[in-house]
Amino acid sequence: MEPILRIPLGDWVEVGLDWLTTTLAAVFDLIRAILVGAYDGIEWLFAAPPYWVVIVVFAAIAWWASGWKLGVGTAFGFAVIVGVNQWENAMNSLALVLIATVVAVAISIPLGIWAASSNRASAIIKPILDFMQTMPAMVYLIPALVMFRVGVVPGIVATIIFSMAPGVRFTELGIRGVDQEVVEAGHAFGSSPARILRQIQLPLARPTIMAGVNQVIMLSLSMVVIAGMVGAGGLGGDVVASLSRIDAGLGFEAGIAVVILAIFLDRVTASFGKNPAGTRGKNT
Repeated sequence: MEPILRIPLGDWVEVGLDWLTTTLAAVFDLIRAILVGAYDGIEWLFAAPPYWVVIVVFAAIAWWASGWKLGVGTAFGFAVIVGVNQWENAMNSLALVLIATVVAVAISIPLGIWAASSNRASAIIKPILDFMQTMPAMVYLIPALVMFRVGVVPGIVATIIFSMAPGVRFTELGIRGVDQEVVEAGHAFGSSPARILRQIQLPLARPTIMAGVNQVIMLSLSMVVIAGMVGAGGLGGDVVASLSRIDAGLGFEAGIAVVILAIFLDRVTASFGKNPAGTRGKNT
C-alpha cells in the first residue's frame, strides 16, 4: 500500500552523499591516506616482530596494569590465538581497534567536557548520541563505503562513529559528578577554569572517564566483524568468509580470537581506571 505522502528521505541522503563525495573528494582522500598510513604503521609494529616478542610485551603490560594473574592469562590467551593460526588477523583487527579508539576518544572526551560545562551543549549533544547509538551499526558502513571506497578505512570510520557515544556520556557524567565544594574551593583560591578542569575535575573524574574509554574499546571490537564486510580484513574477514562457506570451525577460531582480544583490552583499561598511579601490578 502506497503512503499518502511519500517522504523522499533516501533520495535526500543520496543527493547529500553525492554532493559530499564531489565537493570534498580531496578531503576524503587525505583522511583515507592518513588512516591507511596509521593502520599500516601499527599493523607493522605488531606483525613485524616474532609473535612471542609481542606476547611477552602484552603480558608485561597486563602484569603491570593488574598483576601476575592477568599477565599469565594474557600470555596463554595470545598463545591460543597463535595456535589457531589467527595471529596475523588478530593483529590486523587490533590495529583497527586501536586507531578507531584513539580517534573516538580524542573526539569524545572534548565533547564530554563541553557538554559538562554547558547545559545547552548537553541538550544538543544528547539527542545526537541517542541517534548514533540506536542506528543499526551496518548502516554506517554505507556512507563510509561511498566516501572512502572498499578497504580498511570505511571500517575504521564506521567504528569511530559507532563507538564514540559512551566516551562522551561517561566524560560528562564524570565531570558533573565531581563534588562542587571541591570546585568552589579551587575558584576561591583563584584558579582559572582551565586549571580547575585539568587539576581537579579530570583527575577526580578519571575512573568514570576510563570506564567510558573501556566501553569505546568494547564497541570498537564489536564492529570488527561488521567491518570485515567492506574489506577491512582481519578477524572480521574470516568470520564473513566462514558465513559464506558455512565453515563453523573457521568462524569459531576467529570468534575466540576476538574474545581474547576483548578480555585483554577490557581488563587492562579497567585497571587503569581503578588503580591510581603507583599501585598497578600489586594486585594478587
